[in-house]
Amino acid sequence: MAKKGVMILAGGGGHTGYARILAEALSGRAELSFLVPDADPLSLVRLEPFGPVGTLTKPRHPTTPTWRFILRMAKALYQSSGRVPRGLDAVVSTGSNFCVPPALVAWAKGIPLVNLESRVKFIKPSRTASLLQRFAEVTALQWEEQRRILRGTVFGPLLPRRTVDPWNGGYILVAGGTYGHRALFDAVSASGLENVVLQTGNLDGREYSERHPEWKVISFTERFNELLAGADVVVSPPGGTPVEALVYGKHVVVVSYPEWARAADREETRMFAGKLNAPILTAMTPSALEAAVEEARRREVPVLRDGTGPLVEAILALSAPDKIN
Repeated sequence: MAKKGVMILAGGGGHTGYARILAEALSGRAELSFLVPDADPLSLVRLEPFGPVGTLTKPRHPTTPTWRFILRMAKALYQSSGRVPRGLDAVVSTGSNFCVPPALVAWAKGIPLVNLESRVKFIKPSRTASLLQRFAEVTALQWEEQRRILRGTVFGPLLPRRTVDPWNGGYILVAGGTYGHRALFDAVSASGLENVVLQTGNLDGREYSERHPEWKVISFTERFNELLAGADVVVSPPGGTPVEALVYGKHVVVVSYPEWARAADREETRMFAGKLNAPILTAMTPSALEAAVEEARRREVPVLRDGTGPLVEAILALSAPDKIN
């Protein structure tokens, strides 16, 4: 029997993290392909071991004005028409506005759509998941509370596989994600924390490496899992990194960025941190950061139920109507 053809839409950052988790679980069971944003080499590196990777325009970044968003959305729709082939058994949206154009094109071509909601949405659905649920065969929820905001099936949080053995290198891993956060990094720099690995994302980290030559300062790395495996405590905004840290048995501090309310507001961040038994850092001050790190060390690391396997089975059960015998 021919393997199912599955295309996964990966919008960068944590969304590409979801795509990687699903790719690892689907590898060998489906013919995989991917679409990722233009100018996102890390997503390309993370996914190309599992299948061919194409690129599309990402309509909106955090600072994209509305007029440019509209133009970029139209461009992405046009590109998607030629980059989502007929004959696929399923297309998976991992969230982000990036997924909307190719997901709609897939639906128009009669390809079953899987619509994944974010780990960090509890009160209001993400705009992408809310829009796509009306077109999706499967809307996959990661927490029971998400039943209140979307019509879907609860599979559980998607968890990555451990790829290296956990160990304690004694360092604090401060992860800024894709875009970084200056206020957090300044608080870390002014704190009494000595053994720090700082991941700055798109922010230039040279000033921090100059102030603290003993630190390890990086922008991005495809070997981020190795940094997680050796950390003592992981400090990160809500999303993929805190959950991945738990997979490696690490203590976590969840950082609340008030200006990132579109991704997760303060109450959603509190609920997310509760799932991880993690303290929340809301004040970007050295003393608050140091206290949160110490509090994280005192808390027990929870064990989460992995929803990846059940979701993979649901994806493999799909097939385009014209391919059903």
